Amino acid sequence: MNKLKLACLLLLSGLGLSCAAFDHDGRIGYCGGNHRLRVVDLDMAPDPIAEKERVKRWFVRLRADGTGECRTVIRIRDNDGEEVGREVAYRLRPGMNEISVEPSERYRLSRGEHCFEVVADIDRTPRRVDAERRFCAREIGKRRWSMRS
Repeated sequence: MNKLKLACLLLLSGLGLSCAAFDHDGRIGYCGGNHRLRVVDLDMAPDPIAEKERVKRWFVRLRADGTGECRTVIRIRDNDGEEVGREVAYRLRPGMNEISVEPSERYRLSRGEHCFEVVADIDRTPRRVDAERRFCAREIGKRRWSMRS
């Protein structure tokens, strides 16, 4: 590894960023207009979840239609704009990508319905990713919620 790569890795890893421009194959870039993304599925664990219990993990199945790999940052937020899944840097491959996302420590389900969306950095700008359907957790009784309907 040359000194420039090493310096970039050390500096940017300390800031929580990546060195996409310095990948060994030279072909990994940031997701842009030539990478169509679509959320196929969004789940939480545990499911169902009780009131005051926190989500332990989010799972996103994301289809990337493009000719090559790209890097992006994924986050999940609810319909009020509150971040419920912390951002995670991810290297998307063409086809189906299964991504595990850490939950926000403070987020709890409390009302009858909570709907969620996946946000990805496209051309280094956070944008909502199109989804095949709405992903909502609904109260199923006894102050418990489920995304299975």
